[in-house]
Amino acid sequence: MNKLLSTFAVLSVTAMVLTGCNTPGERAVGGGVIGAGAGALAGQAIGGNTRSTVAGALIGGAAGSLIGAASAPGRCRYQEVDSRGRPVYDNYGRPVTFEDRCQ
Repeated sequence: MNKLLSTFAVLSVTAMVLTGCNTPGERAVGGGVIGAGAGALAGQAIGGNTRSTVAGALIGGAAGSLIGAASAPGRCRYQEVDSRGRPVYDNYGRPVTFEDRCQ
């Protein structure tokens, strides 16, 4: 019981630390770690042996990485506008744009 409680505590702290990551790569790593831990716990609970634990960790890590990377906030390109809401263009007639997080 104490081992299960300490494992759960470590996974909870790891999940809290990794939730602040924002780039797709960081989110994929964080999701993989969380997924592997959850998969290992589930594999051990279901199968009760080392093979089940390893299989659960592999499946959970892969799923967590995919979900973490897919859930990262994207970047969007916006066109600059003046105070009246009209598009701004540079000296060559190209629209002035900037990148920021998607809203």
